[in-house]
Amino acid sequence: QVQLVESGGGLVQPGGSLSLSCAASGRISSIYTMAWYRKAPGKQRELVASITSNSNTNYADSMKGRFTISRDNAKNTVYLRMNSLKPDDTAVYYCNADIRSSYGFRGNYWGQGTQVTVSS
Repeated sequence: QVQLVESGGGLVQPGGSLSLSCAASGRISSIYTMAWYRKAPGKQRELVASITSNSNTNYADSMKGRFTISRDNAKNTVYLRMNSLKPDDTAVYYCNADIRSSYGFRGNYWGQGTQVTVSS
């Protein structure tokens, strides 16, 4: 069984920084694209950033220049470094990954979410 576990959320002041991580575990053969999404109260879930297996990245326009996604393939882990945080960045952040298990099944997996609150 494949699982994604996020860590690193919390409360930060406007203008501050925070780092999230998400580790995939289980019987994994390959991990393809990994991504971060977020959902704020009253809003739809939106893509924050994604990264392919060879580290090509894509960012939502509002995150460009402030957020950085990276991954460590040896650790099956994806990271999100968030700088210059704004109150509008307050949301539950979810990790997402496209994974092929060692049984051959390829599926899309989600983490449980981690709360990020930007407030003074």
